[in-house]
Amino acid sequence: MLLKTRAILVVVVGTVLGLSLSFSGGFLADRPTAEEHDRAMEQALLFAEVMQRVKREYVEPVDETVLLDAAIRGMVSDLDAHSEFLDAQEYRDIRISTTGSYTGIGIEVTEQEGVLTVISPMAGSPAARSGIQSGDAIIAIDGHAVESGSMREAMGRMRGRPGTKISLTVDRDGEAITHEMRREVIRVASVHHKLLDNAYGYVRVNQFSESTSRELSRAIDQMQDEYAGMLEGLVLDLRNNPGGVLDAAVDVTDLFLDSGVIVSAEGRTADSRFRRSAHRGDVLDGAEMIVLVNEGSASASEIVAGALQDHGRATVVGTPTFGKGLVQTVMPLSKGRAIKLTTSRYYTPSGDSIHETGITPDVFVENTPGYPEMSLSGIVDPENDPQLIEAVERLQRQRVMHSKAP
Repeated sequence: MLLKTRAILVVVVGTVLGLSLSFSGGFLADRPTAEEHDRAMEQALLFAEVMQRVKREYVEPVDETVLLDAAIRGMVSDLDAHSEFLDAQEYRDIRISTTGSYTGIGIEVTEQEGVLTVISPMAGSPAARSGIQSGDAIIAIDGHAVESGSMREAMGRMRGRPGTKISLTVDRDGEAITHEMRREVIRVASVHHKLLDNAYGYVRVNQFSESTSRELSRAIDQMQDEYAGMLEGLVLDLRNNPGGVLDAAVDVTDLFLDSGVIVSAEGRTADSRFRRSAHRGDVLDGAEMIVLVNEGSASASEIVAGALQDHGRATVVGTPTFGKGLVQTVMPLSKGRAIKLTTSRYYTPSGDSIHETGITPDVFVENTPGYPEMSLSGIVDPENDPQLIEAVERLQRQRVMHSKAP
């Protein structure tokens, strides 16, 4: 078996090196040297030795395909906290999630210094209803400890059939809290809207999916019909929005800009280097905007807030955002599988990287627990939500200033 495994791995490494030569084209720096080739072969043989020892001496029999699958997962996940190998079911799940629904508990997580950390629970999800909060560290799932570096395994354990029970134990400021919930099909309603003070619109976006810009445009049209005219201001609430589809964030931003760069990205390949710009047409016709953010606003949310802030189109109110400025590309593989691979870093129009720094609000207003309401369709409370209060007051002041202008 050792010889068989070695032979397989030698062929694989040789194939990979051959492909790297062919894909590198004329770029000499990308071509593996003889020394790199020798090191790769040496590591392939080492892997074969380890695999053989595990197969022969591990306390329980382990199928060879299981070991190889684990090796592939480890190779990709070890790159960073966001890259991962997706089997056929996981790939189906991620495609479904971008279109507006998926099965799970509705939670966005990342791995920070080996700790599985909640970016944000999704509005109305089992995780949100159970009280899980942004910043919680997940330390156990169904009573089993979450080990450092096991994000992929933990995500798999949080999946399951709709209606099945799951418990998550989180560490919050040194206190272990266990949340009991049931998995369910998460239907992502991206947008909730409400007319405030008969002149200002309020729109909350809880995640960016393929339909978000259309939903947002319809919401603004409905509020303008209700107001019987153009809105005099808009509050765009991106608090606890963990992100989603990058192109959806670009489309949402484009609704409010007439021109200029929205986001740019830099990576190693031509496809990973891009720039997205706005097209003429502002659905608010220049009316004042406030964008609400907090530490649960991440990724695509930060693209929107950063672009509107850099162009002076909106005032950003709240607390500093999460700081996830990496672009993941989902690449299909054979037999329905895929890899989600970090391919770019993205930048705001001013050229700033968001990664690990986030967006700094123009006006700092501390969070009040419970706001925004975890249910997307929950009651908007402009009298007790301090960040929303600040937003509305700023819109009112701008309205007075404009009315006094000659």
